[in-house]
Amino acid sequence: MSTMKIKKGDTVKVIAGKDKDKEGKVTAVDRKSGRVTVEKVNVITKHTKPSAANQNGGIIQVEAPIDASNVMYVHKGKATRVGFKVENGKKVRFAKSTGEVID
Repeated sequence: MSTMKIKKGDTVKVIAGKDKDKEGKVTAVDRKSGRVTVEKVNVITKHTKPSAANQNGGIIQVEAPIDASNVMYVHKGKATRVGFKVENGKKVRFAKSTGEVID
């Protein structure tokens, strides 16, 4: 994907998969693979060895990335598609449902 419609810090709603209808904030975006990590969504159990950071090791819960096509941007409490337009010589994102500029 060349331009991602979802950015870090956006609030998104999951529209497909096991965590459908959950909402959360985007914590990481991987533009190369087109995946996003959303807090409290797609939580997996990971077994870790003891290390300097984690003395005991053990079983931890970690958020795994999900495909960006499975999330929608939330604007004023409703999920909406995101578009791009040029305003005052600057490319900006806008909510397609309302036409309002996001950033």
